[in-house]
Amino acid sequence: MSATRNYTLRIWRQSSANQSGSLQEYKASNISPDTSFLEMLDIVNESILKSGGDPVAFDHDCREGICGMCSLYINGRPHGPLQKTTTCQLFMRNFPDGEVIYIEPWRAKAFPVIKDLVTDRSAFDRIMAVGGFVSVNTGAAVDANAILIGKELADQAFDSAACIGCGACVAACKNASAMLFVSAKVNQLAILPQGAPERRKRVEAMVAQMDAEGFGNCTNTGACEAECPKGISVTNIAKMNREFISATLDLL
Repeated sequence: MSATRNYTLRIWRQSSANQSGSLQEYKASNISPDTSFLEMLDIVNESILKSGGDPVAFDHDCREGICGMCSLYINGRPHGPLQKTTTCQLFMRNFPDGEVIYIEPWRAKAFPVIKDLVTDRSAFDRIMAVGGFVSVNTGAAVDANAILIGKELADQAFDSAACIGCGACVAACKNASAMLFVSAKVNQLAILPQGAPERRKRVEAMVAQMDAEGFGNCTNTGACEAECPKGISVTNIAKMNREFISATLDLL
């Protein structure tokens, strides 16, 4: 069995959106290297509860790297130190014994803190609601290959669709830009035949909602791609810009 490790955690505590917050120190003792980061927080919360304190609030759901809920800023990086890894798939063997670990919520005007490490990311939902879907009547179930799609296009659509909407791109960007998220959602549909009839309406509505939510502009630094746990490429942003310009010039 692997030797256990001890850590000092400096966790952002904030009782509500209207209260100011601060970093508070906790000890995580006798942690197995095979423990996931969220399981380590569970252990710390059990200790806090036993002492009569208020456990640390943090988001989590599937713990399989596909839901995008585990939004933690760890040592200054969204989802922690590993590339293409969500927080729930991050294990304590990636942190040396004795390390001081800073844990904070996403920092963005459009992602207000609800409590502790939980932020309100419903801005992404509102962007999706204005156009991130196909509204054709699909009718009865048909064979999966009824509409043939070339492998190259299918691969491109799948690469964009891999976005889990966690918001790490926003948290990593100095301008809190959401363009990597929005562009992935625009492009996953724009390049498929099912999504073509609504391309213009979709990109115009989703970009307008993104701006209305208060996200910043893209300055092409690439931090969003570097921190994305699913490896979404910034080429999506260039494609979305072409979609948007073509829509405004009535070329779609």
